[in-house]
Amino acid sequence: MKVLVTGGAGFIGSAVIRHILSHTDDSVVNVDKLTYAGNLESLAAVSGSERYRFEQVDICDQAALERVFAAHRPGAVMHLAAESHVDRSIEGPAAFVQTNIVGTYILLEVCRQYWQGLTGAARDAFRFHHVSTDEVFGDLDGPEGLFTESTPYAPSSPYSASKASSDHLVRAWYRTYGLPVLLTNCSNNYGPYHFPEKLIPLMILNALEGKPLPVYGRGDQVRDWLYVEDHARALCQVMARGRLGETYNIGGHNEKSNLQVVESLCDLLQELAPVAQRRYRDLITFVQDRPGHDHRYAIDAGKIERELGWAPRETFESGLRKTVQWYLDNQTWCARVQDGSYQRERLGLGKEKVL
Repeated sequence: MKVLVTGGAGFIGSAVIRHILSHTDDSVVNVDKLTYAGNLESLAAVSGSERYRFEQVDICDQAALERVFAAHRPGAVMHLAAESHVDRSIEGPAAFVQTNIVGTYILLEVCRQYWQGLTGAARDAFRFHHVSTDEVFGDLDGPEGLFTESTPYAPSSPYSASKASSDHLVRAWYRTYGLPVLLTNCSNNYGPYHFPEKLIPLMILNALEGKPLPVYGRGDQVRDWLYVEDHARALCQVMARGRLGETYNIGGHNEKSNLQVVESLCDLLQELAPVAQRRYRDLITFVQDRPGHDHRYAIDAGKIERELGWAPRETFESGLRKTVQWYLDNQTWCARVQDGSYQRERLGLGKEKVL
C-alpha cells in the first residue's frame, strides 16, 4: 500500500514514516510544509529508500494537494500535520486555526473527491486516519478517572480547541459523505527527534548547557507519557485493522507530574553525563504558570488493547533512558536545530536564525 503522511517531517510523523519503511513493505509519500518544526534530517535513516517520496506542500493549498493525489495515487492517508505547541497557540492562535482547522477541511475535501473517483477494491480499501490529542478533552477533575473515547470535549487552549474542531470535521465527513475515516487521540509523546521547545528535550538540552530548567507553577500538572515509537506502532495498527468511523485512545500508562519528569531527567543526566561541581536538580526553577493550564490528563487505552492487541512496550523509565541517551549521542542534530542551520541550508539563507 502507498500511504500519504501529512506532517511527516515532524516529531510523530517522522517516527511513523521510519516505522512504515523499516517494518512493512508499504511505500510513503511525505507531505510537509516544512515549518520550523519540520526537519527532514529526522528521516535521514530512511529517506534513501525507493519506497519514499517527499512533497513540500502546505495542506491549505488545495491545488497542490490535488496534484499530489493525482501523481501518487495513495491507498491511505495518515493526517498528522498540525501546529501543536500550546504556548505558541496562546501567543498566536491564527496559525493554529489556519493549519489545524482550515487545513484539515481542505485535506478532507481533496480526499473526498479523490476517494469518490476510486472504484472497486481501491475504493473499499481507502482510509483517512486523523491523528489527534488527548488535550481535546480538557482536564480531569482530581486524581481519579481516565479519558475514554466517549469523554465529552472541553478544550482549554487555542491549540486544543483547534484540534477538537478538526476532530469534529473528520467525524462529519464520515457521517455526511461516508468518507472512510479512523481517529486516534494520544497522550503526551516523547522520544528521539523531538523538537526542543517541548518539555523533555528542552530540559535535557538546557541541563547539558547549565541553563535553568523552568517548571510551570508548582510542577504538579500530571500527564500520561507515551514513547513515540510505541505510538507509531499503534497508529499503523489502527490504520490496518481499526473499525471505520471509530476513535481509539492511545496512552502509555505512565502518569507523571511535570516536576517528576524533570527530576527523573536530572537523575538520568547525573548518571549518564555527570559534570564536576554540577547537580542537575539545582537547575530547576519554578516560573509563573501558563494561562488555562490543564491539571491532569490520563488515557484509558483499553479499547485499542482489546480490539487490536496493541500495548506499549516501553515503560516510562526505559523510554526516558533511551530518550536521554539518544540526545547525548546526537548532539549534532540538536545543535543544528538549536542554531537554525537545519532550516538555513534548505532555504539557502545566511547565518541568521530562521526559527
